[in-house]
Amino acid sequence: MGLTRVDGPRRSRVPQLAVLDMAGTTVDVAGLREDSLSRVLASHGTDPESAEGLSLRAAWNRTGGASTFSVFRELFDDDLEAAHRANRMFEATFDALVRERGVCPMPGASEAIGMLREQGVLVCLVTGFGRHTQNTILESLGWMGLADLSLCPSDAGRGRPFPDLVLTAVLALDVDDVRDVLVVGDSVNDMLTGVRAGARDVVGVTTGAHTAAELIAAGATDVVDSVGALPVLERARGVRA
Repeated sequence: MGLTRVDGPRRSRVPQLAVLDMAGTTVDVAGLREDSLSRVLASHGTDPESAEGLSLRAAWNRTGGASTFSVFRELFDDDLEAAHRANRMFEATFDALVRERGVCPMPGASEAIGMLREQGVLVCLVTGFGRHTQNTILESLGWMGLADLSLCPSDAGRGRPFPDLVLTAVLALDVDDVRDVLVVGDSVNDMLTGVRAGARDVVGVTTGAHTAAELIAAGATDVVDSVGALPVLERARGVRA
């Protein structure tokens, strides 16, 4: 497994809290997300395979980690009514597809979460989806209760790239110091969230739309091929896995 280290101060002990992104990091939802977006675009009169449709889909992929509503608001040029309508349709379609097809954890995700829990690390799963969609994913995976906490943008006030999700987890779980937080995600927005919250360790995974170079430029302290490499990273830091 590839591991890219970025020069800087390292921690020498187990973090108090790990904030892990869901879609693209711990959960594979790429096909469901793409199909749901295509149906939304078609309902708004845009052929998903047209030049405009492909451009919108590419823009969607670049905003990984952000709340789905904020993404639709950007795609529809701040037309709030259209954004709300698109977001409702997206989530309803996505939820139906999850129930129909199911979702899978990213390779090694369950093991990585288990490793953290065994070390006494609190785990929070975060998403840009709404609460109902987040719960639908967790239920499909059998992950309800797996983490100490799960958060979506409406729980925190703002989604990524703002620091609210991480800071809400810190407060909810009585973490002593935000520097003792590990943030893991597959997008530039995930990295920005960790940096802005003050987390000491912000780990990027290259299972999403962004490259290692893009993740590092956004503030990643380490980059790994997948969340399954997290135990390898922890061992490299001298933490028993």
